[in-house]
Amino acid sequence: MELDEARTFLRENTHGVVATYRRDGSTQMSPVLVAVDDGGRVMISTRETAFKVAHLRRDPRVSVLVVPDSWFGAWVQVDGTATIISLPDAMDLLVDLYRHAMGEHPNWDEYRGAMTKDQRCIIAITIERAGPDRRG
Repeated sequence: MELDEARTFLRENTHGVVATYRRDGSTQMSPVLVAVDDGGRVMISTRETAFKVAHLRRDPRVSVLVVPDSWFGAWVQVDGTATIISLPDAMDLLVDLYRHAMGEHPNWDEYRGAMTKDQRCIIAITIERAGPDRRG
């Protein structure tokens, strides 16, 4: 699958599961909301204290499986390298992610306060591979 084709799917579907690697090499997975930024990176909002953040700081390899709201049908897996962006640098990206995934927030000051209180950060994923390339 072409990377731009995957990005198009991810712009239209926001529910996914992110996979990271624990210290022992086993997989840790979490349900997430995804968006694609203007540069084509996959963006995920999470808490600084989440295990996936600790795993990605140690090993930035990451995969994300994105499915439609109906669950069944087309799906896309992207693999890449993650960068963790912490506050305060993450704030504009958190706003952009919300806008891409949900639209306009009724009170941006309230949203920004909640992001600070929750110690939110951004997982920014540079896509290196996407699939599926074949249907079984």
